[in-house]
Amino acid sequence: MLVNKVEICGVNTSKLPVLSASKMRELFVRMKKGDRTAREQLIHGNLRLVLSVIQRFNNRGEYVDDLFQVGCIGLIKAIDNFDLGQNVKFSTYAVPMIIGEIRRYLRDNNSIRVSRSLRDIAYKALQIRDSLVSKHSREPTISEIADELKMPREEVVFALDAIQEPISLFDPVYHDGGDPIYVMDQIGDEKNQDSAWLEGISIREAMDKLSEREKLILSLRFYEGKTQMEVADEIGISQAQVSRLEKAALGHMKKLM
Repeated sequence: MLVNKVEICGVNTSKLPVLSASKMRELFVRMKKGDRTAREQLIHGNLRLVLSVIQRFNNRGEYVDDLFQVGCIGLIKAIDNFDLGQNVKFSTYAVPMIIGEIRRYLRDNNSIRVSRSLRDIAYKALQIRDSLVSKHSREPTISEIADELKMPREEVVFALDAIQEPISLFDPVYHDGGDPIYVMDQIGDEKNQDSAWLEGISIREAMDKLSEREKLILSLRFYEGKTQMEVADEIGISQAQVSRLEKAALGHMKKLM
């Protein structure tokens, strides 16, 4: 993404206007009465919000023009649904909606496929979430969303987790002015724990006590991932014999370990 790009989708971002609070209220009042010119002024006067939000997604490898257009959809939804009677700034209401629209776009363009049923549940949950934000001017809890859907809380959590876009192990999660801390710095490696290391030694010692044929079968089956039929063809015996030898070898190893 070109972070310092000036012209996005034909819009010169360096010349975008900034509306005062009183002007925003005046335009909203006019828009509610059916003035489409006021609506267009509200959209154009708040494009800087979209511009500020898409900076958060500058490491996704997406075209800035695409993100800007999607963000504008979120802005328009926010303008059309904003309630002047609520004691909340428009930007406070609009930014989460713009972010949500961009996240939905990124999920829909994700190469990782999620089942249709899970996606449907997740999108319904997101729609209810937006509705509750508009109604209560705060972020709803998962339990509140689940109650609206009349579904168990666990199912809603599972569905929402399923459509989350993946992150890179090299994404920074914290920066204090020195070296950043990346996602990979906070992930443990269970393979390198003492128990795993000792278990590996025990397995190798137990295998050393097996016959050459048993060692060969277990090596082909569990280290090279071959089927019993493939092992049978390779060493020239029946699949039933491979199965019996494999079970006997594993039983022998279990006793030794």
